[in-house]
Amino acid sequence: MIAVITGDIIASRKLVNQNKWMSPLKELLSTWGESPLDWKLERGDFFQIEVVQPKEVLKKVLEIKALIKKVKPLEEQKTSSSIDVRMAIGIGEKTYTGTSISENNGSAYIHSGEKFDSLKKEDVTIGIKSPWQDFDREMNLYLKLAGLFMDKWTLSSAELVEIVLKNPDATQEVIGEQLNIKQNSVSGRWYRAHIDELLAVEKMFQKKISNFIK
Repeated sequence: MIAVITGDIIASRKLVNQNKWMSPLKELLSTWGESPLDWKLERGDFFQIEVVQPKEVLKKVLEIKALIKKVKPLEEQKTSSSIDVRMAIGIGEKTYTGTSISENNGSAYIHSGEKFDSLKKEDVTIGIKSPWQDFDREMNLYLKLAGLFMDKWTLSSAELVEIVLKNPDATQEVIGEQLNIKQNSVSGRWYRAHIDELLAVEKMFQKKISNFIK
């Protein structure tokens, strides 16, 4: 059983320089695997990623979300990015492996594609589809609620989230040194980014999926 992320960049055409998001995204994805076997970016702003360990998939989705929300906006006075990202997680089997991820098939790919097609209608930016309906119902509720703050992350919030996800054991003092700000400023950003709630959702995902995947 594997996980597949299907996604696209929202409002990417607002940016004249597409490398502002494309280069850092490619750099991140290259640390997870090789293109086009494990991931592929195509049609300008559409991408697909295969995740061998389904338990890791939500953390990777959150890392991508933070990376995109950290892209500087067109107007320098704005504090939030001009773009966002929409992602669907599919969990299931892989029944065919091609020379490119776009040729692969199986229920994980079908679930990811079907969920991706429904995200706009559901007015959410992150969703999940698996073989387990109760799991999907519960996790999609958590993700929808988390989206209320994730979609509004400022540049500084996204920067903090990115650091926390990559260094989960780092103290606020250490993070402050990395950002060159005081610990109380880190605490303020932590609260505004809803870090505790975000980590709780990711922890719940890990717990729930462990009931199905050992």
